[in-house]
Amino acid sequence: MIVFADVNELALGVFAVVLAVTLAITFWASRRATNTDNFYAAGRGITGFQNGLAISGDYLSAASFLGIAGLIYLYGFDGFLYSIGFLVAFLTVMFLLAERMRNAGKFTIADVLSFRLRERPARVAAAIGTLNVAAFYLIAQMVGAGVLIQALVGFDFTISVIITGTFMLTYVVFGGMIATTWVQIIKAVLLMIGIVVMSVFVLERVGGNPIELFNRAEAAGQGAESTFSLAPGTFLKNDIDLISLGLALVLGTAGLPHILMRFFTVPTAQAARSSVVTAMFIIGGFYLLTTVIGFGARAILGQGGVEAAGTGGNLAAPNLAEELGGGAGTTGGDLFLAIIAGIAFATILAVVAGLVLSASSAVAHDIYSSLIRKGQDSDREEVVVAKIAALVIGVIAMAIAIIGGEGLNVSFMVGLAFAIAASANFPALLLALTWRRFNTVGAVTGVLLGVGSALLLIIISPIVWGGAPGAPNTGAFDWYDLNNPGIISIPLGFLGCIVGTLLSSERGNEREFHELYVRSETGLGAEKAITH
Repeated sequence: MIVFADVNELALGVFAVVLAVTLAITFWASRRATNTDNFYAAGRGITGFQNGLAISGDYLSAASFLGIAGLIYLYGFDGFLYSIGFLVAFLTVMFLLAERMRNAGKFTIADVLSFRLRERPARVAAAIGTLNVAAFYLIAQMVGAGVLIQALVGFDFTISVIITGTFMLTYVVFGGMIATTWVQIIKAVLLMIGIVVMSVFVLERVGGNPIELFNRAEAAGQGAESTFSLAPGTFLKNDIDLISLGLALVLGTAGLPHILMRFFTVPTAQAARSSVVTAMFIIGGFYLLTTVIGFGARAILGQGGVEAAGTGGNLAAPNLAEELGGGAGTTGGDLFLAIIAGIAFATILAVVAGLVLSASSAVAHDIYSSLIRKGQDSDREEVVVAKIAALVIGVIAMAIAIIGGEGLNVSFMVGLAFAIAASANFPALLLALTWRRFNTVGAVTGVLLGVGSALLLIIISPIVWGGAPGAPNTGAFDWYDLNNPGIISIPLGFLGCIVGTLLSSERGNEREFHELYVRSETGLGAEKAITH
């Protein structure tokens, strides 16, 4: 098993091929990403099928490939619940927001809110929600990249994070949404090929019988030191924690800024719908196969592979690939490991590029252009500000990932990002599109209460004070035992929106609501700039 090694030339070569292809795409896109329409929305020229692939590439992150496989390998059934939650979550997006977002917005979440609410507070609140979600999600991906490159290529963790961040910023700064979209499309295709091949190899080991796979995984998970179980309760210790995680995953997807931005890249509402359907088939197939990978890792690697999988289990899938190829030191094992590592690296690059783009757009479009310059800046000026914002955000994310270290499970970190998205962005967006009475005070109150409560509950959670998921909470806040804050912070987000609206004397939003409602349902006027 590989944990630390000298530089692995084969893995480095595969990584170099991935980087060469993506940098060529960025060079091609750099000549087109000169105005806001191209930089934020790829000129709205992406087809429904292409956007479906890109959404899949954006959504299937390091948490999906490395984190979920690691959680299933370490904890069994409780890790599998992440697969189910991520899969079901896209139904919320499809039925509630996909088409409406494409029709109602221009570039960002704030565009939808500011259409019928007071622009300055609405944009500030939306930017706060976007930046907090992007921060947790981005740090998780950077940690995953650092662990992957450190273990499989041999570079130091800090150097690995810096390498990933540098190339991520190259895609965003020079290629914008056009480069990011095509990197995500290529990554989605590679990732599906990789996980299908790995799943076939795993099932071949058990005679093609999934029941035998579970039986072997259960047998390999026996022992006093094992945390693995086919029964619930390994790190989600109670039913409330389970429900909290489910709520965060199912509702959080509908509040993820980098996913919602993708619906602004298609030319029509019909294309938005078809892109979600395409993405659902790809994402659904992927998450079904993560079950095979996670339980296959336990069945094949056993308890002896826990140390090599790392503190958060993030290396279980790459180590499984090495074993499936023939084992450590064999040509087949090294080659398959290098290929899977290269795919995982492409996965991380694509996702972090989308996250940085969504965060930089919140700064440049929502704060700088709309609030500071009051729409008087040129397209070129706004794009320059977006690129500077991307650089700053990227550097901060790299620094936090390096300080935070490699022990974090990336899937768990992303679960927290989903909780913030479900508590802040989702309530405000849903009510802005569906509740006639909803007003600015309600939106600001809901976003701030959702973000604030989620962050506070994360800070006092067992994962912060008690160590790894499932560990006893021995810290100063041992009276609070939820690993995910969703069951408390999501209702608080909605409550803030509702109470803030009802207690406010603000009126006059009804006309804008009817206009927004017609626009969101029909697409009429969707290409017009959002102004009051």
